[in-house]
Amino acid sequence: MKQIKKGKEPDSLVAHRQNSHSTYDNYKQKADLRDSLTKEQGYICCYCERELIATDSHIEHLLPQEKYPEKALDFSNLLCSCQKDIKRGEPRHCGNLKDNYEIPISPLDADCEKYFTYTYDGNIKPIDEKFEITINKLGLDIPKLIDLRKKAIEPFIDDSLTEEELIKFISKYLEKIDEKYSPFHATIKHLKPFLVC
Repeated sequence: MKQIKKGKEPDSLVAHRQNSHSTYDNYKQKADLRDSLTKEQGYICCYCERELIATDSHIEHLLPQEKYPEKALDFSNLLCSCQKDIKRGEPRHCGNLKDNYEIPISPLDADCEKYFTYTYDGNIKPIDEKFEITINKLGLDIPKLIDLRKKAIEPFIDDSLTEEELIKFISKYLEKIDEKYSPFHATIKHLKPFLVC
């Protein structure tokens, strides 16, 4: 999980909130909001860090609307998650699995990246038991995501690379290029000291 630093909210959301009858449901410019959130996150999912695709992403309320209706239009409570629609047989994860649950670790937490460790085979582990709840409630340890993380790690485990080449490769991967982060940014960042030895 990569930390997200909230930026400027879209003007359309500000204008919508000024209407006395404004609700999240009657906000007509959700595509504008989703685009702002996607850009703010560097085009990766707020939870699993997969690349966000407009047709397969949705606006996520960090604190659930049902419990916190006053936060439904609060930009600081809004994120963009992957997996808009669930295909038959596909496991739910990220915002779809979280649903109305309040997770103990948020991508808005300054130290959220420090609460998880990653292994070369793509697994994610909490630093202690209380953070395991976040992994479980978001499905960050499902086989699909483990496999995607493993595939992101594999190019860095290349014996033909010199240490200098590997350092450059990792540094380039961790750069934000054209406002985009590479998928599984926190995984590669965490493994960097172990990859370069």
